[in-house]
Amino acid sequence: MNQSATSPRIQTERLLLRRFTEADAPEVSRLCDNYNLYKSTLNLPHPYPVESALEWIATHEESYTSGRMYEFAITDKESGTLYGAVGLSHQQAHRHGEIGYWIGEEYWGQGYTTEAARAVLDFAFNEKGYHRVYARFFASNPASGKVMEKIGMTHEGTQKEHICKERRYEDLLLYGILNPNRQ
Repeated sequence: MNQSATSPRIQTERLLLRRFTEADAPEVSRLCDNYNLYKSTLNLPHPYPVESALEWIATHEESYTSGRMYEFAITDKESGTLYGAVGLSHQQAHRHGEIGYWIGEEYWGQGYTTEAARAVLDFAFNEKGYHRVYARFFASNPASGKVMEKIGMTHEGTQKEHICKERRYEDLLLYGILNPNRQ
């Protein structure tokens, strides 16, 4: 993994995780304006116009500077193609945070989310000194749980009917992992 504090960039075998720029907004909008993606995520609205993408990207600098949130564009290391996003919140008082991610539907099933999430988990533990990282997903989206299992997280519990989406309550499954090098 290669990461710089002044310009957070993480490289993996196939991916470059980097900051979003305003130039990414049209592609973010195209990828996120997808009903199947919307119904499997906690916070993405639908429809998702370019203006929403620009507003979302505009929040990243302050979040990164304050250390509250690290939001990375998941891109192809060679071509620069934008596949999705992976974010990591930071609860400084407790040295833990939550990983969240989304990937464009056309890129599902290719291992990009797992590769990106694994790299961000490494960033959390080895660069930022987190004690614990957790993630949540809808019970109706088991593929997200598979990603969590592949990066070493284990099921910790279920938040019954925790989120109301499209006038229907959904269970959230909670997964987590402790820093293997914790002190």
